[in-house]
Amino acid sequence: MSTSSYSTVPSTSYGFRPQSPLPPPANSSNLCHSATTKTYKFFRKLFKFQQMDFEFAMWQCINLFVAPQKVYRNFNYRKHTKSQFARDDPAFLVLLLACMFVTSFAFGYVLHYNFWSTIVLTLYVVFVDCIFTGIIVATVVWIVANKYFRKSQMDTDIEWGYAFDVHLNAFFPPLMLLHFVLIILHGLVWDSSVRWQFHSYFLGNSLWLIAIGYYIYITFLGYNCLPHLKNTRIILFPLPLLFLFYIVSIIIGWNFAVTFIEFYKFRV
Repeated sequence: MSTSSYSTVPSTSYGFRPQSPLPPPANSSNLCHSATTKTYKFFRKLFKFQQMDFEFAMWQCINLFVAPQKVYRNFNYRKHTKSQFARDDPAFLVLLLACMFVTSFAFGYVLHYNFWSTIVLTLYVVFVDCIFTGIIVATVVWIVANKYFRKSQMDTDIEWGYAFDVHLNAFFPPLMLLHFVLIILHGLVWDSSVRWQFHSYFLGNSLWLIAIGYYIYITFLGYNCLPHLKNTRIILFPLPLLFLFYIVSIIIGWNFAVTFIEFYKFRV
């Protein structure tokens, strides 16, 4: 019997398909854009306010205080639906920038800055405190996470855009605590008549402790929610050192808020 009568390819009538070395069709990977393309699409939407979902961005802002796990759960949903963890809607960034402008102008008013000094302060907060510092922190954590936190080197790399998103998420609660809340409580925290009293530096330093603790915890949640990472609890290691530093500052009577204000005055 001739061997040609036997097919070496499984019959398609049984639902089998031979393995092919060819790449998948283009339409099956149309969501897998390059980082440059994703960045371009993100910033292209930055001034198209009618296309932004501000209601959802506000929901994220609130939940970063009360339930940050819900925010990162949504990042996982985006990965399944849009093939990326990083945000594709700049609405949250716009709200964050608006908060920085408002709180910085409020700080300038409370500290009796003139108009131009307030503008300089605002630019420092936006471009140095948030963006420049965020680029450094996000890049360092991104490199460390890709090198040491992945369960296997075959796993997908973490997107740099996602690392920066984690920084923005973690930056929002400290911004509101150290700018908005401190402005409200400035008469109890850094007023010249009370700044070296116990209640003053206890309240001010406690706000700093909560703010930096929030930043570390939300950063941890951002990487802990990624299923292909391990040992992410290492990100929480600075918390005991932070608390120890807080205790020492209370003992020696160091008012962080006063140092914070003097630093603002120096750079403005």
